[in-house]
Amino acid sequence: MRIVVTTPTGNIGSRVVRLLLQAGARPALLARDPARLDPCVLERADVIQADLADADAVVRATRGADALFWVAPLMTDPDGDPEAWYAQLGATAARAVTENAIARTVNISSVGAEMGTGAGEIAGLARAEELLNATGASVVHLRCGYFYTNLDLDSLRQGVVRIPAAVDFSQPWLDPRDIGDVAAARLLYSGWSGRHVQAVHGPEDLTLTRVAEILTDALGRPIRAETISDDALRASIRAAGFGEKQVEGMAGMSAVMRPEFVPEDKRSILTTTPTTLAAWAHARLRPLLQAPAKPLSSRVVST
Repeated sequence: MRIVVTTPTGNIGSRVVRLLLQAGARPALLARDPARLDPCVLERADVIQADLADADAVVRATRGADALFWVAPLMTDPDGDPEAWYAQLGATAARAVTENAIARTVNISSVGAEMGTGAGEIAGLARAEELLNATGASVVHLRCGYFYTNLDLDSLRQGVVRIPAAVDFSQPWLDPRDIGDVAAARLLYSGWSGRHVQAVHGPEDLTLTRVAEILTDALGRPIRAETISDDALRASIRAAGFGEKQVEGMAGMSAVMRPEFVPEDKRSILTTTPTTLAAWAHARLRPLLQAPAKPLSSRVVST
């Protein structure tokens, strides 16, 4: 079985690669910069240098694939349109699936894609879902919750955890590596077919207040919860050098952090993953807080 993996050095993709290797598979890795791959991985995988923005290169690289793991990377152009970017990459994935008759695709999407529009750049992921569904091939869209890696170290050093949600709003938080576990299981099992949505919700839904309490205990320092307003969020994104389309794309995702939003795929044994925020923060954040100030992520993202 030939499994093609995109973004193999990312938080999710690197986990998928490790699990495929441990299962005895030899995946094909589409990497824009193969030098970033671990030498041990290079020995056990087929590496193809390709930029996912190059549709022709992606189609060539996925020839002969039985299964595809698809992740659309973040747009690097600060003045670009992220919604259009994700839709464009979705079209590339759909073309590869169609032209190469790829039987199964695991697509990383986001909670909020069920809205279709009105959730910033997530609308581009929703369009990608539609394009992959239209191929007629089997696909599962993993709609992921809020990543632990979105936590900003600079804010935590100031004793604050800040996101654009009310402090009492409960939503799914998760470790991106757990998404890799779900994706790898889907890639390795060939007994499913059709078009599916499977949410990845982490171990439990958390309010911002509860997140602050967990981080206080795990980090050994007081952390308070604070909501950032939409206007303040937009201002901070502009201050980071992003253009208006990027500003609206990122800020618009806060629509999934409102009481009126209800995820289409409810929490169940299929959507619940194991890594708790407490365990992740103790293992990952504590060491980082002792390093020079640098954010884990400069963006508020779900994918």
